[in-house]
Amino acid sequence: MVDKILHMSLLYDFYGQLLTKKQQNTLQLYYDYDLSLGEMSEQLSVSRQAVYDSIKRTEKLLSDYESKMGLIQKFVTTQKKVQMLINIIEEIETKYKPNEKIDIFLDDISKLKSLTLDIVDK
Repeated sequence: MVDKILHMSLLYDFYGQLLTKKQQNTLQLYYDYDLSLGEMSEQLSVSRQAVYDSIKRTEKLLSDYESKMGLIQKFVTTQKKVQMLINIIEEIETKYKPNEKIDIFLDDISKLKSLTLDIVDK
């Protein structure tokens, strides 16, 4: 269940602005505020079945957006590649012994590392 909540949270983060306000509100009540279908039906003045149907349709819509655009997959792939860059840079930093030319090289490596970390907001 936690995986589904995390997955829906990612989908919502990437594609939530493409939803109507009503669809956004329904998903927020269900996932963010953890309201039951009964609580949501009272608050929205609709049947439990209408709430359930709306949630399922909206979840499918978000999944369809991801299958067409693939932004989450691209994001995850980029994050993995950036982490690989960081690991290589850290390995280089620890591998070389200090001397004048190596110090200049390590300064450049530090600049690369800084830029890479900025990309992933670490």
